[in-house]
Amino acid sequence: MLQTYRQHIIGPHESAREALRRLDSLPGLAERILFIVDDSNHLLGTLTDGDIRRGLLRDHEISHEVCVFMFANFKSVKAKKISPATLRRFRNENVTLVPVLQENGELIDVIDLTKITTILPITAVIMAGGKGERLRPLTEKVPKPMLHVGNKPIIEHNIDRLIQFGVREIYISINYLGDQIKNYFGDGSSKGISIRYVEENEPLGTIGALSLIPAFEEETIFLINSDLLTNIDLEQFYTNHHAAGANMSVASIPYRVQVPYAVLEAQEERVLGFVEKPGYNYYVSAGMYLISRDALKQWLPQSGFYNATDFMEKLIAEQGKLIHYPHTGYWLDIGKYADYIQAQEDIKYIRF
Repeated sequence: MLQTYRQHIIGPHESAREALRRLDSLPGLAERILFIVDDSNHLLGTLTDGDIRRGLLRDHEISHEVCVFMFANFKSVKAKKISPATLRRFRNENVTLVPVLQENGELIDVIDLTKITTILPITAVIMAGGKGERLRPLTEKVPKPMLHVGNKPIIEHNIDRLIQFGVREIYISINYLGDQIKNYFGDGSSKGISIRYVEENEPLGTIGALSLIPAFEEETIFLINSDLLTNIDLEQFYTNHHAAGANMSVASIPYRVQVPYAVLEAQEERVLGFVEKPGYNYYVSAGMYLISRDALKQWLPQSGFYNATDFMEKLIAEQGKLIHYPHTGYWLDIGKYADYIQAQEDIKYIRF
């Protein structure tokens, strides 16, 4: 990622005049900052045009080296201490570019808070192996995740949303026409992330493919169906899961059942009362889950077909902590042709 911000890096012995040229060539006002590093890439200070202006008022010359103008009391974060709470603090302080340092002060990355919301310590798994039979003939030659909604495939909307929340490690479970997905995304480097593929030789259910992944780097795994279109706040979802100390969190959406008739309240044959056309509110699974790595090790079978509902039943039976997170924003399961048409209209107005 650091290569992306190479234009923000300058040596301590460059002139303030050269620094101004560099600052002027940077895109947005929020990104007009330079990081001054030595030959070992240790961060020495930061520099803005305001720093140069203040230096000139202190009788420095435009030809002087940038090290005399730089701001040495800069804000940064250590690589091992990046957290959503830390990045929220930077955002509240109106810091847009956050330098990431090793313990020895070496600059290894820059977090651009104008482009991502946060960095969540999760590994994502996208289930994309289904045949999409209810969407035929659209899916006869194209896997459902690769059907376009707006200007890009359904699955790419989900991947870009993960990137927005700083997720850099993604697994995609593929089967039907899976090579089209692999050829389109490759290893993810074009998006600055790592994408690896889990190939299902037989259907493994909505969670069984996780058993094919030998080891997860992160403690928390985010599992999502590839055919969802949603603007869920992943940071809030993760924060809620972490604060609750849950083994698994299920994103849920409200679902209302409206009975079109009067419902009788009866005791044997005697009617005690009735409710005219009542409605009942329920929460249903949204096809998105946060699961702890330890819970998967403990309760997920090592092979075979297994659904997320099977795993939830196992958690409940074993007294694990299973919670749900109500999502009240946009959500659409693109399972049928009518859903696909609806998605084409909704994408024009969804705020991601």
